[in-house]
Amino acid sequence: MQYWLVKSEPGTYSWADLVQDGRTCWDGVRNFQARNNLKQMQPEDLVLFYHSVSEKAIVGIAKVDKSAYPDPTADDPKWVAVDIVPVRDFKEPVTLDQIKKDLRLENIALLRQSRLSVMPLKPEEYDVLLALGN
Repeated sequence: MQYWLVKSEPGTYSWADLVQDGRTCWDGVRNFQARNNLKQMQPEDLVLFYHSVSEKAIVGIAKVDKSAYPDPTADDPKWVAVDIVPVRDFKEPVTLDQIKKDLRLENIALLRQSRLSVMPLKPEEYDVLLALGN
């Protein structure tokens, strides 16, 4: 089992959109490091869904439903997508400010590589975030 965090602007594609759709193709990633992370995702891996820009908070848990395949929005086969499905909402969103203040999360990729849209989480980071949100 691996753990991940994906970021999306709520005005573009929100957690509520994923819940309503029941499944989505996580496509459009055009950063090599994020792409490499997508390639490592496997079915059943858990994914924290982060609203970027306006909210800056983790709002839900999803899981990978289909591993990497060619991104249907790309003309170049080097880009990939995965399918994710919602699992459940966080009872309380976990804000970026909370994450920054929690010493257990001082090395989390979200703080070190803030522009990366798909990032791995260590199991202990996932557990801390889950406890904060639930």
